[in-house]
Amino acid sequence: MTVLLFLIPITLLLSLGGLIAFMWCVKNKQYDDLDGASNRILFEDKINEKTKK
Repeated sequence: MTVLLFLIPITLLLSLGGLIAFMWCVKNKQYDDLDGASNRILFEDKINEKTKK
């Protein structure tokens, strides 16, 4: 039963840390362009060829 005195605060601290990390990501616009990175990977060579000419 005394182990709950340690586990509950640790759980609350970890969940608060996760919430803070999520809010920081949203604030810094990490989730704004979800498709952009995947498209840049696929079409990066074509973009570079156009800019080199």
